[in-house]
Amino acid sequence: MSNEQQLSLFEDSSIDSNDQKELIPKDAKIPIPTGTYANMTELAQHCNQCHRCGLGKTRTHAVVGRGNLKAPIMVVGEAPGQTEDETGLPFVGKAGQLLEKILASVKLDTETDVYICNINKCRPPDNRVPTIEEMDACKPYLLEQIRLVDPKIILFVGATAVKGLTGDKRAISKIRGEWMEWDGRLCMPIFHPSYLLRNQSREVGKPKWLTWQDIQAVRAKFDEIHKNQ
Repeated sequence: MSNEQQLSLFEDSSIDSNDQKELIPKDAKIPIPTGTYANMTELAQHCNQCHRCGLGKTRTHAVVGRGNLKAPIMVVGEAPGQTEDETGLPFVGKAGQLLEKILASVKLDTETDVYICNINKCRPPDNRVPTIEEMDACKPYLLEQIRLVDPKIILFVGATAVKGLTGDKRAISKIRGEWMEWDGRLCMPIFHPSYLLRNQSREVGKPKWLTWQDIQAVRAKFDEIHKNQ
């Protein structure tokens, strides 16, 4: 094969690759290979154009993430609620305010120590749980977010987050507070703050008390990792 023919093949491949990248927000069948996005801004542009599932038709804003883009801890939730849909920021409603308090209780700052995002970037109607198809359509964006942030610890907030990323279908009550490994990363599932808002008791053994134990374990692991770096 001549040098000219080889060059032509590479040029054609580049064009095809670029064309396929432009189709990502339009069709869930188009894969999002590792390394697709150079930064979070580029990823957010696609999320804001996205119609890989039906949720794009009803959103006000895509909710990509907030916090330190190189945070050692990533918080992964389920999907945006109404306040998040209106603002374009994750965990800013009542559940988000409680999450901030939980993190602050062990001196974790959402601007420096944490990056917060969701399995789905668009709000499901009436705040219902995202379907498997909706999660599968959005999951490649999350995988790219994890690659870009490269956290040491992933904090799964609620059962849907665990299921959406790892496929583990166990109830959150069965797995909260247990360290698990996913893709070489340490992960900890905890109760969703919205669940804690419905279960206010601080008695020993109750969800709020258990969450306090869990977040202390996260802080201890964070300190251990930091010490060993």
